[in-house]
Amino acid sequence: MPLLARTVNTPLLIEVRRGAVADLGPLLVDKRISAGGDVAVVVGPGQGEKIVELCMPSLGSADVFTVAGGTIDAANELGDRLRTRSYDAVVGIGGGKTIDTAKYAATRYGIPMVTVATSLANDGIASPTASLDHEGGKGSYGVHIPIAVIVDLDFVENGPDRQTQAGIGDAVSNLNSCADWELAHEVRGEPIDGLAVTLARTGAEALINHPGKITDDGFLTTLAEALILGGIASSVCGSTRPVSGGDHEISHAIDHLFPGTASHGEQVGLGALFCTFLRGETERFGQLARCLHRHGLATTPADLRLTDDQFVEAVRYAPNTRPDRYTILEHLELSADDLRTRLGDYVDALRDHLG
Repeated sequence: MPLLARTVNTPLLIEVRRGAVADLGPLLVDKRISAGGDVAVVVGPGQGEKIVELCMPSLGSADVFTVAGGTIDAANELGDRLRTRSYDAVVGIGGGKTIDTAKYAATRYGIPMVTVATSLANDGIASPTASLDHEGGKGSYGVHIPIAVIVDLDFVENGPDRQTQAGIGDAVSNLNSCADWELAHEVRGEPIDGLAVTLARTGAEALINHPGKITDDGFLTTLAEALILGGIASSVCGSTRPVSGGDHEISHAIDHLFPGTASHGEQVGLGALFCTFLRGETERFGQLARCLHRHGLATTPADLRLTDDQFVEAVRYAPNTRPDRYTILEHLELSADDLRTRLGDYVDALRDHLG
C-alpha cells in the first residue's frame, strides 16, 4: 500500500452550513489558521468571479489566483506563484479539480491548505490525495490533508444534482471498500486499521440510512460529513484502503476501456453494489440498492449506457488497475462466462429488492 502524506491527520475546523463563503474572513482569521488574513485564495473558472465577489470583502489582504484546475501542470504553475509571498494558508474554493490543484500546490511548498467546497461530488474535499491529469492520463498524488474543511450548502444546493448524486455513490462505496479490506486481512493477513474502518463505515452508514433527499439540508450535511470522514480515514491509516476497493477498480477499468462513460461517483456506486452481490451479502445488497435507486444513481450497467458485455469486460480488467490490492474480484477470479452468469443473477436480485 503506498503511504500518503500524514503531517496533519484531522482538520482543525469543520463547518457545514449556508453562507460559509460570504463569512470566510471571520472563519479563517483563527490563530490556528491565519492571524491576519494573509492567505492565497484559489478559485476555478466559471463560479470564480462570483465567489471572489462574495468572500473578498471579509478577507482583506488575501491574494486571489484563478486556475484552470485538474492538471499537474496547473498545480505546478500555481505552486510557483505561491512562492512570491509568505502565506499563512492556501484556500481552495470550488469543486474537486480546483481543490485538488490547490492541495497539490500547497503540499509542494509546505503551506497549510483550507478546503471550501461548493460541491459534494467526491471525498477529495478532505482526502490526503489529489487526482490530477497529466500527459499519460490521470494520476493520484499523496498530499497533506486540509487543516480546515468548510462546505457552503448554498452553492451545493444550487449546483447540478448530478454532482451531489456522484458524491452519494462515492460515500456509500466505502461500505464495500471496508469489506474488501477485511477480506484481505482475513485471507492474506493484510494489516487493517480499525479506526480508519470505523470512520469510513460510520459516515457511509449514516448516509445510507438517512431518509432525506438531496434537497434537504440535513441530508446534505450527512453527505458532507460522510465524505469528510472518508478523507480522514485515509489520512489516519496512510492509505486509500478504507475508501477504495473492488468498486474503484471497476470504475478505473471503465475509465480505461470506455472513457467518458459517467462520473467517478456513479461508477463506484454501481461497482460497490455489484461487489456486494458477489460477496453474497443479501441484506447489505438490498440496502445499498435501495439507497442508490432512491437517489437516482445507476444500479445496472444499462443505467450507465454500458452493455452487459462491456461491463463484464470492465470487471475482468478491474484487478489490473490496482495490482497491489486484494478485493472480492481478486478473491473470486471469475471468468468472463462466470461473470455473465453472475450478472444475470444480479439483475434478478435487483428486481426482487426494487420491484
